[in-house]
Parts: sequence; structure tokens; C-alpha cells
Amino acid sequence: MAAEKKTGTVRVTLVRGLMGKKPDHRDTVRGLGLKWRNHTVLLQDTPQIRGMINKVGYMLRVAETAGPSGES
Repeated sequence: MAAEKKTGTVRVTLVRGLMGKKPDHRDTVRGLGLKWRNHTVLLQDTPQIRGMINKVGYMLRVAETAGPSGES
């Protein structure tokens, strides 16, 4: 069995409102767990989450944080 790579976390903040945005972009923001402007969530740094962030990146502020043990 291959060693599982430990993923870090990503701090995601919604910096633009959802009014007037495409329905699939609003759904993606909700899927990230963001509910209102300036709401911040911590998410695991996975390819699926990165894809969602890339789709609606113009509405987000993203900051990478260290992994659970501080490894890089």
C-alpha cells in the first residue's frame, strides 16, 4: 500500500457577494461551505477543493496554512 500524502489546509474567505452571479457559481460557493460575505472556512487542500476554488476564485481570498504537524 502506498504511503498516504498528508494534505494541508486552506483558509478560504468569500470577499464578493453572490447576488447577480451564475447559479452554478453560487452552488460552488455553497459547496465550499461559505454562506455570506467575509465568511471564512478551513478546508482540506485536495484536488477537488482546488478545482472549486479555481472556478470561483474571483470571489475568494485563499491562504494556505500548515498541515496538522506543520510539515511542508
